[in-house]
Amino acid sequence: MRTRLPWALLAALVLAQICYPLTGGGTRAALTVGTVLLGYAMSVAHAWLTRGPRAAAALIGTATVGGFAVEAIGVATGFPFGTYDYSGELGPKLLDVPLIIPLAWTWMAWPAWVAATRLTRNATLRIVVAAAGLATWDLFLDPQMVAEGYWRWHSPTPALPGVPGIPIGNYLGWLGFALLLMLALSAAGGRAIKTPTVGDAPILTLWFWTYASSVLAHAVFLGLPASAAWGAALMGAAVLPLAAKMIRTRRTEALP
Repeated sequence: MRTRLPWALLAALVLAQICYPLTGGGTRAALTVGTVLLGYAMSVAHAWLTRGPRAAAALIGTATVGGFAVEAIGVATGFPFGTYDYSGELGPKLLDVPLIIPLAWTWMAWPAWVAATRLTRNATLRIVVAAAGLATWDLFLDPQMVAEGYWRWHSPTPALPGVPGIPIGNYLGWLGFALLLMLALSAAGGRAIKTPTVGDAPILTLWFWTYASSVLAHAVFLGLPASAAWGAALMGAAVLPLAAKMIRTRRTEALP
């Protein structure tokens, strides 16, 4: 179970994401919710199975509870993401926030953290890299979800070139909260979450898959070439150095 469950959840998630651009309307909304639920289950299960209950509790406490809190504040006040609201297509709400939204924070916070532990041992740099990875994922998420009408900004300017409907301040808000989230996760998770384990392959696969599939989907299937380019460049700055490091390590290990 320790090795099979994360892989099984990843396979189901990948299948759901492959189906997404092939569908429309209510089916897409259902696939969106289903994908988040699978991603959430995978990240929490992986944290528990590889690093213990404290790690899973820290992830839920910082990303799920913290994610809901910042979203509720954001909807009510416009800080830190700008003034926005959610449609009713993503399921039940609490304080005008769909309950699925904080699960999405959790889903991607964990692979961003695990990837950062592989990239650097420096405590401060690890937090920065993890936060940057999580925040730059939003360069794919928000354009896609706004295009589907799942949420909207009241004042969506200034925006990134080619990516209308989302203010630049939203991305800065993501980065600011992601830094706080990773700082809290590092403190709450203890020593276990700061060390890579042999069981990290599925969560790292999720990390690389999310990046590569998002670039492909936005560029080819969703008609969002500008967000594909922005995400490829900026999230790539967090993802590609780890890929290069892992390739170098494998080549070194393969030498006689």
